Amino acid sequence: MQRKLLLILFSVILVVIILNLGQFYALWLINPIALRLVRWVAIGFIIWYATKKNSLTTWIIISMVVGAEFGEDFPTIAIHLNLISKIFLNLIKTIIAPLIFATLVVGIAGHSNLKQVGRMGWKSIVYFEIVSTLALFIGLLVINISQAGAGVTLPTNFVQETIVAPKLLKWDEVIIHCFPENIAKSIYDGQILQVVIFSIIFGIAVALLKETQRNRMIGFAESLSETMFKFTNIVMYLAPFAVFAAIAFTVGHMGLGILTNLIKLLGSLYIALTLFILCVFIPIALIIKIPIKKFILAISEPATIAFATTSSESALPRAMEAMEKFGVPRKIVAFVMPTGYSFNLDGTTLYLSLATIFVAQCAGIHLALEQQLVIVFTLMLTSKGVAAVPRASLVVLLGTAASFGLPTWPIFIILGVDILMDMARTAVNVIGNSLATVVIARWEGEFDDEKAKVFTTKKID
Repeated sequence: MQRKLLLILFSVILVVIILNLGQFYALWLINPIALRLVRWVAIGFIIWYATKKNSLTTWIIISMVVGAEFGEDFPTIAIHLNLISKIFLNLIKTIIAPLIFATLVVGIAGHSNLKQVGRMGWKSIVYFEIVSTLALFIGLLVINISQAGAGVTLPTNFVQETIVAPKLLKWDEVIIHCFPENIAKSIYDGQILQVVIFSIIFGIAVALLKETQRNRMIGFAESLSETMFKFTNIVMYLAPFAVFAAIAFTVGHMGLGILTNLIKLLGSLYIALTLFILCVFIPIALIIKIPIKKFILAISEPATIAFATTSSESALPRAMEAMEKFGVPRKIVAFVMPTGYSFNLDGTTLYLSLATIFVAQCAGIHLALEQQLVIVFTLMLTSKGVAAVPRASLVVLLGTAASFGLPTWPIFIILGVDILMDMARTAVNVIGNSLATVVIARWEGEFDDEKAKVFTTKKID
């Protein structure tokens, strides 16, 4: 019965998409009002299915479809709905720092295994560098095959958007930037890596205390950790509304017609990211012997949230909770995942190599293979230094273009569809960091296979 309902659901979603595209390209000889009515009847069925399924993941996915339709039909209302998604993101941001702090302190001080912290550190860095390098090369391969930038010309009366991009950090500045000067300021600025380093040192300090004092601090951290997970569960009830608002705002602000602009670039990115998942993530999952279907189930909700909100932070608490229930010890989740948000943004690094070559193609500049390789190796370094900077991928892209004598006007054309690209690369970032926690747990010999085999979203939804 569930499979039949699911098949009907996907069929209805497909019908809604076809009706919208057909209306945009004037393929249907039907009254627009009647066509809109048919679409909303179909969406009514989708909402009915969600009530029957009673799953938060289902509600989030369906909210994306309903939001897209609402944004297309009622754009004047939709462009004001971004307020809801901003409230959701603000609430999520309040969770991240105390959750990371509490889980890391318990993981380190509660087990008093200080050697493991250093071991997890170098293992994580090695894994992050290998996977993100593969992402760069896949982006390079796909853009060279698709030649998405070839033939693109500067539009008439083109007005270049003004963007104030902070300068790229030098290697020594990157290292200094990792360490907090004021933990309150780090939390306020959303500097996740600084919070991680403070929490690690704090956890080590707690581990060195006398037993009575240590137990008090660990008890407090455990209570704080559990409280923040409960806090997450409360905030997640707002997730479907936030996703609906975010998608409706995007479509209402830009219109579905944006899909026809730079479609080749969009297609190249989505194909490259799909290829990356199939050729990198799945083989890794097979090598470390995890149940892939259960893993997909575990990351479906946080990945969907990240896709809809274009924010990795919005998915972090839920991803951490899901990976713990999937069989990764809390201390590993708390260390690897936040660190990965600074060093393991696979979707973003793939996008950077693809977008840089796209810029060169737009400008009619032919880059030899050795020049492209130099760009890739440059991105391997520069992409690590701006993770905490707003619009980080744009900062790196502008800096790379300037370093290699490429024009900047194609970058400002990319901005027209950047949000659609950001959706995909952000979702891949979350998937990649979730997989990284499993890899390190398996490497440490602490992955719980039994938890993975019986994983279900019922405890999360």
